[in-house]
Amino acid sequence: MYHPDYLMQLCHISDLAVQELEPTFDHLPTTAHADGQYRLRRYSIVQCDAGAVRQMPQHTFVQSRSINQHQGGVIRHFEDLSPNVLHSEGFFELCRLFKDNNELDDQQDIEIHQMRVITLNDITPVSPEGVHQDGFDHIAIAAIHRKNVQGGEILVYKDKAEQPFFSLAMNDGDVALLDDHAVWHNANPIRPVNPSLLGHVDLFVLTARER
Repeated sequence: MYHPDYLMQLCHISDLAVQELEPTFDHLPTTAHADGQYRLRRYSIVQCDAGAVRQMPQHTFVQSRSINQHQGGVIRHFEDLSPNVLHSEGFFELCRLFKDNNELDDQQDIEIHQMRVITLNDITPVSPEGVHQDGFDHIAIAAIHRKNVQGGEILVYKDKAEQPFFSLAMNDGDVALLDDHAVWHNANPIRPVNPSLLGHVDLFVLTARER
């Protein structure tokens, strides 16, 4: 049963984990979805026990229109996380942090989105759905790296119609855990510091519905 005991927490994965995971974002594919040219993504479902991460059978990803007004009701398919992510110590550290802080058991499915948001235009939305909840019991946003960008701060709200009570420009390795029942979230758009070069932000989003 779901027992929330926080609105949000700020945690951190090690520098070694960040260094191991950072290069894996260079090979994320585009997709045919509405945001697929600037939000490059892979997606897998995993379980995390005491010693390893296990990938579960893949399935499509869909959210209801009431949750996601941007692409709600759209069945989306993404390529799996690559083996060098799934079998890395850094990824295990991230999954274990999410699992332990939410007191999840070894058989709990954890959905993982690995994303790179790139600056295709002068201003690029990190969160095109706007202020939203994801429809899960637990979510986490893990910042891995940013290059040639300004903006992108995570915004957290107690009510969708109010101003955010929290704003943070996340550093490499920062992990924000949110109670998806109690708060809403969003992110500021990004723009390149040097307009002649592409910029990007790299992040993981982890979600879980308790069994």
